[in-house]
Amino acid sequence: MLDATDRRILRVLQEDGRITNTELSDRVRLSPTATAERTKRLIREGFIEGFSANLDPKKVDRGLLVFVEIRLERTTPDIFDAFKIAVERSPDILECHMVAGGFDYLMKSRVKDMEAYRSFLSDVVLAFPGVRETHTYAVMEEIKDTHVLPV
Repeated sequence: MLDATDRRILRVLQEDGRITNTELSDRVRLSPTATAERTKRLIREGFIEGFSANLDPKKVDRGLLVFVEIRLERTTPDIFDAFKIAVERSPDILECHMVAGGFDYLMKSRVKDMEAYRSFLSDVVLAFPGVRETHTYAVMEEIKDTHVLPV
């Protein structure tokens, strides 16, 4: 169970995972020792899954963000399993979610440009097991992109 202090720790760490324990303790109004113990518990109990650096996509040649709707030929366990394995192996796919509605999966990818996306679509996505149809949405402007969860 999370109390108010745990939630403050989680909010601060989501905004800045590199903050020192001393700075964190000041921000959450708790001693450094107690803050460190709480943070370790939050990690141990799985509330904090890891720490990472946020990169500028343009500076690493991944400036084009695309979403792809994918419809499978058949929705059988063997196709789902094969599709999942193929998606997990592709480093160009940032997210892929099975969804309810008019298609089966919604995929998020970042590539260099439209030429790179066409290659990715034809060489990777359309080669995945069971893919019948795709619809691509190239992002023209990113309004909001956050990993921060309200806690």
